[in-house]
Amino acid sequence: MRFTTACLSAIVGLVLTSGPATADQSADETGFVSMFDGKTMENWKLAEENQDAWHVSDNMLVCDGERCHLFYTGPLAPMKDFHFKCDVKTTPGSNAGIYFHTRYQPTGWPKYGYECQVNVSHKDPKKTSSLYSVKDVADPGVKDDEWYTQEIIVKGKHIQLIVNGKVMVDYTEPSDAEAFNKDFERRLGEGTIALQAHDPKSKCFFKNLRVKPL
Repeated sequence: MRFTTACLSAIVGLVLTSGPATADQSADETGFVSMFDGKTMENWKLAEENQDAWHVSDNMLVCDGERCHLFYTGPLAPMKDFHFKCDVKTTPGSNAGIYFHTRYQPTGWPKYGYECQVNVSHKDPKKTSSLYSVKDVADPGVKDDEWYTQEIIVKGKHIQLIVNGKVMVDYTEPSDAEAFNKDFERRLGEGTIALQAHDPKSKCFFKNLRVKPL
């Protein structure tokens, strides 16, 4: 994580305005900084394609449309070692994702970083909290139309994906990770968080997005 004086000042302001933890947040929120004000897309940047796929409603980021990715551009970006949390709700048959260590792209599926899958009942067999196409999960133990908490922890080359306090993926990136895929750079370095709108039949909700530098 890289910081400047201006960055630290912005972080302090975010902490002071993020408010107390709500009932659906875990008890220990020490050091976490809010990434979303619940009202606007400030500190987030839409890809250039299908921008109407994303909107804000009732303190939630909602995706419901053609492919479009929403990239975090706030004072904590880019991130290296971090602990990210958010509350997620899927609807039946929906598919979305949370990318990390990625970077802004105007179009297409993000080339950089990894994807934490968001999918309870979509036909894709890679379900919620899969480290997509790297270490996949068949049954995350959650249901559509119910909130769950997704956590992503990155320390060095170590990744943990956690749902409702249960570790679903515990993965250490090998030294030859760049050889996994010639078209996508699925490896750790540093980057930002991006949320995915996958298709018009996939409506998903995200709230209480927060992150802690490690």
